[in-house]
Amino acid sequence: MSCTWLSSVGRDPQHSNAPKALNWDRLRKKAQAFFGIDELRPGQKEMIETVMKGKNALGVMPTGAGKSLCYQLPALFLPKATIVVTPLLSLMHDQTHKLEEAGVETAHLDSTLTRLEEQRAVKAVKNGQKALVYVTPERLENPEYLELLKKGGVSLLVVDEAHCVSQWGHDFRPAYLGIRKVIEAFGNPPVLALTATATPQVEKDILEQLNLKNVKVCHTGVDRKNLVFEVYRTVNAETKFQRLLELIHHNEGTGIVYVSTVKLANELHTQLLKAGIIAAKYHGKMRMKEREVIQDDFMANRYRVIVATKAFGLGIDKPDVRFVIHYTFPDSVESYYQEAGRAGRDGKKALAALLYRLEDKRVHSFFLGGKYPNRSDAALVYSTLLKVTQLGSQTSSLEEVVKAAGIVKRKVQVLLAYLEKEKVIQHHKVIRLKKIFTDGHDLDRFLNHYEERLGQDRSRIKEIMKYGQTTECRATFFRDYFAEKHGEICRKCDNCRGKFLNPKPVESGNELQKMVVS
Repeated sequence: MSCTWLSSVGRDPQHSNAPKALNWDRLRKKAQAFFGIDELRPGQKEMIETVMKGKNALGVMPTGAGKSLCYQLPALFLPKATIVVTPLLSLMHDQTHKLEEAGVETAHLDSTLTRLEEQRAVKAVKNGQKALVYVTPERLENPEYLELLKKGGVSLLVVDEAHCVSQWGHDFRPAYLGIRKVIEAFGNPPVLALTATATPQVEKDILEQLNLKNVKVCHTGVDRKNLVFEVYRTVNAETKFQRLLELIHHNEGTGIVYVSTVKLANELHTQLLKAGIIAAKYHGKMRMKEREVIQDDFMANRYRVIVATKAFGLGIDKPDVRFVIHYTFPDSVESYYQEAGRAGRDGKKALAALLYRLEDKRVHSFFLGGKYPNRSDAALVYSTLLKVTQLGSQTSSLEEVVKAAGIVKRKVQVLLAYLEKEKVIQHHKVIRLKKIFTDGHDLDRFLNHYEERLGQDRSRIKEIMKYGQTTECRATFFRDYFAEKHGEICRKCDNCRGKFLNPKPVESGNELQKMVVS
């Protein structure tokens, strides 16, 4: 584990409501009373101490390392609310339910609330009656909600799943780019950014996008010593499905099977049911209520397996998942490591398997074309702004630009964020043109950013394919990717067993099970 202070260009916290000397005995008693925790894990003490003293912090801590406690415990002591920006409703509901059971005053503001529920939540937040308030980044784009949270007061702003801030990251969301303006609107309170995975490039981008200065950065390391990492190469769809059945039959407990598309989730779910597996499916096109029921049933072990897209699992604290199997390889090593890390959160041995087939790359190549604006999109949005917005006077709205440019809203949001970063526009409630590119060179420099982004996406896909094909220790592969010390081999992944412990590759599910449960 390593913790360092970084001084970068950005904003310092402008206020601190916490004591400079901490009463750790009191903190530990609260941790035990509310969360049943007797001992802090690596990194938790450092993060808690930093935010309690009113400083900015970034925690890069793997799944299961206890990131939530780093803000939930301070929230019990801070005089005003801790605002938690989180990307998924399922995560938000899971966290608030557990906190309410523990007796912590909590609220969540999202689209699932009834009118009466929302009115009650709004009143409580406005009056400062909630210690923790969970909100999606999209909700913070609404000026009314922003003003509401300001009135209640903010002692700490938490950016959960902070890799979503970074366009270099694996799960970028445009609404996260607006958080830097939210921080300013709240009067620059201390900020705690948390993520399970971040390369040095992503880490740097998180701090730049949030405009943070004097940040304590804490890495607890990517190693998950209780996980057994495996890759199985499959030549066709039939072989792949048979391997999946073997892994499910030879591993006890519940598990998650990740797929890359909604179509495949539906098809695979049907196949598993026909094979006699008690399975459910979960993806973003299902109704919210249906997803909530399935999630609750899975948490209660009513299903053996859940077949899901990446929409499932972020922040869901089910400690006894015994296996996570990727039926198709994901879009990056970061995505894979975060999703695989949902196995074995209880510290007991668990399986993280990837069923690798080269042909699966086609799906990612298709998605890649729609993720970021390309060079022509960027040029079109800029020229549209010149037409609908006059320098220093006439303004326009996001909707006007989207309609005039004929480009999807997500791409326009990304481009506007970069134009604002370049100080070409000011974007709050309306878009105001502040300057124009003076020559073709400046415009080319701006447009080249998007070709770079696309190149980085392609590079990440190549890296996860490299993982699927490598013969080296999988633990050292992850350490090298996330720029940690190479370290010693794990001696338990499929590659290590094949090289050092067994002259023949492990093919039998029974042999694999012995490794996992021993």
